[in-house]
Amino acid sequence: MIHETAQIHPTAIIEDGAVIGANVKIGPFCTVDSKVEIGEGTELLSHVVVKGPTTIGKDNRIFQFASIGEECQDLKFAGEDTRLEIGDRNTIRESVTMHRGTIQDNGITKVGSDNLFMINAHIAHDCIVGDRCIFANNATLAGHVTIGTQAIIGGMCAIHQFCQIGDHAMLGGGSIVVQDVPPYVMAQGNHCAPFGINIEGLKRRGFEKKEIHAIRRAYKALYRSGNTVEEAKIEIAKEAEEFPGVKLFLEFLENSSRGIIR
Repeated sequence: MIHETAQIHPTAIIEDGAVIGANVKIGPFCTVDSKVEIGEGTELLSHVVVKGPTTIGKDNRIFQFASIGEECQDLKFAGEDTRLEIGDRNTIRESVTMHRGTIQDNGITKVGSDNLFMINAHIAHDCIVGDRCIFANNATLAGHVTIGTQAIIGGMCAIHQFCQIGDHAMLGGGSIVVQDVPPYVMAQGNHCAPFGINIEGLKRRGFEKKEIHAIRRAYKALYRSGNTVEEAKIEIAKEAEEFPGVKLFLEFLENSSRGIIR
């Protein structure tokens, strides 16, 4: 079903069964599968391929040569009916790839809203990406990676499967990430190592000075005091009772499955 206000270029191919919302623009030489739903106001500029089952929300802009909702690159994949879900107001630049999930996980790859994916970024099967994140050119996620809210992934970063990147974390360009990166932490290198708290980012996002200082103390307890992770968690738990930001930091440590970067 194609809404009457949608603008479809005559060279685009829209398969029967696709749902195209109001004021959607689909440019030249785009291909949209039958199991795709595109929300109101979204624009596919040109040469975009969207396979399904895929749901794309409202007011996204998807640039040329992006491949959205393609089969994943996991050798276990055998054509199962898995999904990709994309939220609203994302900017997806040239040659970005986003793959559907696998039945070995929850069968879904999920991308939030208000994200920027720069050229050639890759979101693999079963990944979960939060809101307001930035992926610089060639940032690459392996399967089953979770990215928190307002994280920044630098250019040429590669993140190992099953890793988690916490809210407001920032990864410098070229980093190789093989363990979890806690919220607020700035990190870089091969292998990725921490070097401080994303203080400027927290200020811009409205964190109060007291909370930022509490987060810094939690960081120091973990990384600068010679504590083990378990010892650091005991210290951090005291501040977590007062500061929600520190509570988030503590919960991340408690839920880490691959261990945290050190």
